[in-house]
Amino acid sequence: MPERSDVVVIGGGLMGAATAWAAARRGLSVLLLEQYGPGHGRGSSHGSARIVRRGYDDPLYTRLTGRAFELWRELELQADAHLLRMLGSVDFGTRAYAESVAAQLAAAGVPHETLDAAEAERRWPGMRFEGPVVHHPQGGTVDAEAAVAAFLATAVVLGAVVRHGAEVRSLAPDGDGARVVLADGTTLLARQVVVAGGAWTAGLLDGLVALPPLTVTQQDTFHFPRLDPAARAWPSVLHEDGPGIYHLAGGRDGGPGDDRKIGEHYGGRRTTAAGRDGVITAASRARVSEYVRRWLPGLDPVPRSESSCLFTFTPSEDFLLDRVGPFVVCSPCSGHGAKFAPLIGELTADLVTGAARPPEQFRLSAHTAEGRAR
Repeated sequence: MPERSDVVVIGGGLMGAATAWAAARRGLSVLLLEQYGPGHGRGSSHGSARIVRRGYDDPLYTRLTGRAFELWRELELQADAHLLRMLGSVDFGTRAYAESVAAQLAAAGVPHETLDAAEAERRWPGMRFEGPVVHHPQGGTVDAEAAVAAFLATAVVLGAVVRHGAEVRSLAPDGDGARVVLADGTTLLARQVVVAGGAWTAGLLDGLVALPPLTVTQQDTFHFPRLDPAARAWPSVLHEDGPGIYHLAGGRDGGPGDDRKIGEHYGGRRTTAAGRDGVITAASRARVSEYVRRWLPGLDPVPRSESSCLFTFTPSEDFLLDRVGPFVVCSPCSGHGAKFAPLIGELTADLVTGAARPPEQFRLSAHTAEGRAR
């Protein structure tokens, strides 16, 4: 493990791995530290399926999804890996939300169509809708676990050093850089330290960077068997209503039947990085099963498997990317950052090198305890 690096990246999930890849591509000496082993399930980046899509009711995120897709393809080529599964994406719920998504897609020049509920149900048997329903083909899933491995493997080829089982005990400024002390007493020096620690971010930067309130939640997800094999062709879906239901093809986690992964965006329980118990509550299971009975008759309403992960919410649900002295905060959180991972790596590398600042919407100055309407 090098004692001195241009940049130390703390956190080996999607965002830390993407940052290591982006920084190594720029010729920087990179050391990535991850406290757990490869492929662990304690954070937010494990598993085989996360949604990728262009649809947002916000012009900035809609625009950035385009560049993110370009970078995903670059990673697939460099790593010789198949990460994206393009099944299309659907948004529906309140009329105002669906119309806003359609308007943003149109403004960005993204091919899409708006269907009424009956037409959508004819196209995707086994699902129920309330109109209008916005569909665009540039969506689907990304294999999160395989993406982390691809980012890290490619970064290592470019000269980055990756260390698992390396827990960070403390951070401090040190001259024109920073000092990183590990739990085993090892001291490392770096010109810049990127903290991409997900739910651990606030604890790592306590006393060093004034962060907005970050709320950590345990999110329960479920895999429901398909009653009709044709359901394998279903797109990824966001139903913007109540708890914010999302569902997608489960990939490896869905077993041989590619069971459908379903979760509630706003249905998590407050916890801490170390306090997550992993227990799936009967209440969340009942809510999601009832949703399946009402909206997804093409699925068995009894889940075959279930799991949990961590979300870290900012008050506004916007990403948090900024630099204070030698410390770079990389927290593209609030449960919708995975699709942007390679772009987040580039934006974070820009902060490290001083090449550019992130969009104003992501900077510390834009985050308040009250948040903003989205």
